[in-house]
Amino acid sequence: MYRLIVIAALVSLSWGCTSMKAPLRTVPQVSLPRYMGDWYVIANIPYFAEKKCVDPIESYALRADGKIDNWFQCRKKSFDAPLERKANAIATVEDKASNATWSVKFLHFISVKYLILELDPGYQWVAVGHPSRRYGWIMARSKTLNESTYQSILHSLSEQGYDPGKFEKVPQQASAADTVQH
Repeated sequence: MYRLIVIAALVSLSWGCTSMKAPLRTVPQVSLPRYMGDWYVIANIPYFAEKKCVDPIESYALRADGKIDNWFQCRKKSFDAPLERKANAIATVEDKASNATWSVKFLHFISVKYLILELDPGYQWVAVGHPSRRYGWIMARSKTLNESTYQSILHSLSEQGYDPGKFEKVPQQASAADTVQH
């Protein structure tokens, strides 16, 4: 009887392993100086911290110690609301060979994985994910991203096991400078 239980457990574990998704693949190389600056959130998988945000901006600045200052700003519910800083964090690059895997620490004790999954060669757009695939962001250097590029990014993310239907576009108030499509 014991042997049957062990065999059943091993079969169950092997089925579980084959149904698990492969680890996310990051881009091969990120130039940290080029990556720094402001990124406008074009779409995300909504979660509590970014709900009711419009005009969201994710910003990065390389520090002298090699870590990265990271902050998030948005307007609450309306384009007329003031731009407010919602979160401050410090990121540490975990994979120094690629610079594409980070650990982002909030409140000195909450650490979150940050994976750069897709990156435009000209650093005009990026897709960022989390190993759980419950979180994801598509960001750009301008407040708009042309639809074919957006759909191509969603397709690439779906090939890595993301459900593209979970991504929702985030309201960005386009300015005259943002009418150029990437």
